[in-house]
Amino acid sequence: MDRSLRNVLVVSLGFLLLFTAYGGLQNLQSSLYSAEGLGVAVLSTLYGAMLLSSMFLPPLLIRTLGCKWTIVAAMSCYVAFSLGNFYASWSTLVPTSILLGLGAAPLWSAQGTYLTTVGNAYAEKAGQTGKDVVSRYFGIFFLVFQSSGVWGNLISSLVFGQTPTQGSGVLAVLLVALLLDPLGDAQPRSEGERPSVGCTLLSTFRLLRDRRLRLLVLLPMYSGFEQAFLAGDYTRSYATCALGIHFVGYVMICFSATNSLCSELYGKVSRYTGRIPLYVFGAVTQLSCIIALLLWRPSPDQLAVFFVFSGLWGVADAVWQTQNNALYGVLFDKNKEAAFANYRLWEALGFVIAFGYSTFLCVSVKLYILVGVLCASMLAYGAAELLEARGLAGPQAVEATGPAEGGETQTKL
Repeated sequence: MDRSLRNVLVVSLGFLLLFTAYGGLQNLQSSLYSAEGLGVAVLSTLYGAMLLSSMFLPPLLIRTLGCKWTIVAAMSCYVAFSLGNFYASWSTLVPTSILLGLGAAPLWSAQGTYLTTVGNAYAEKAGQTGKDVVSRYFGIFFLVFQSSGVWGNLISSLVFGQTPTQGSGVLAVLLVALLLDPLGDAQPRSEGERPSVGCTLLSTFRLLRDRRLRLLVLLPMYSGFEQAFLAGDYTRSYATCALGIHFVGYVMICFSATNSLCSELYGKVSRYTGRIPLYVFGAVTQLSCIIALLLWRPSPDQLAVFFVFSGLWGVADAVWQTQNNALYGVLFDKNKEAAFANYRLWEALGFVIAFGYSTFLCVSVKLYILVGVLCASMLAYGAAELLEARGLAGPQAVEATGPAEGGETQTKL
């Protein structure tokens, strides 16, 4: 097995183990701890902390620790949150959700940077197109990662009412720490060539000078909106109300299964179709689901329909997860750390806004908001593709970001 593919699998398996423990907990927060609004408060706090973390921490931590050890440190924050659920209360869940949020942005930024770097390095060595290899690697990653929703929700459903184990999270930390190769193909920069701490902290915002990025911020923001709706509103207002909370895990298993399989499919298909048809397909699929949800009146007699909606939502979400990550990695290949930090920043903002209005807007209004944000994000994405095709990107603030790694420096893409 090629070493770069081995590293992709190590990262993927690490995330699978980590989110098997965490994913089921996240999906049940809004239903399990709904009495005093604790569940929604925990999710809002989590993504609020992630929002703040995305502004500053990812480039700095990746530069200081390297991608590998940033992933290890951030995974430990998830383990702490799982421990907090053993004694669920405001005093345990809110602090650990803040810790998790601070670690989430560096975790995902380091993951995106790592996969993009090894993908482009392998493409250069094998004489293949970088964007095709990167898209395939993200497809493999999300195939493995999204299956964590199957196992995590299966555990949550079968042992509902009991605290889940954090053992798989600890195993994920050990797996990545022991088996993942650091990025060290390039020589470290001299002290004079390395950007200052101030420049590194601000690199996330400096990259917004690129017009393509300013247009593309709506894509991750919409991803936050639609994931928040599924986890916070579909599970509570549709599945829990009509079927009971014990069906939530099974509904989310269907979402995760279709998401996982479609992620691998899109990673391969994009090589032949390009990303634009996939974005169109994802938008049409999710828009159809939203319109149908506006018209549907859920009933316990329509059990299969609950799974059809979550399955189709997974088909569309797989587009956003695989193609958004590949898009950011390919378009901003010289500023990967800042690009993925921006990705998590705007996705977290979408989560925060969605969870923020979750308690006082009715479901139909939330669905209309999804329609508006989806349409706006697709129009902005089309404009970004047009700019890319014409070569009118604007400044990318290359000098602000520098290499990803301290000891593990960035390979040439």
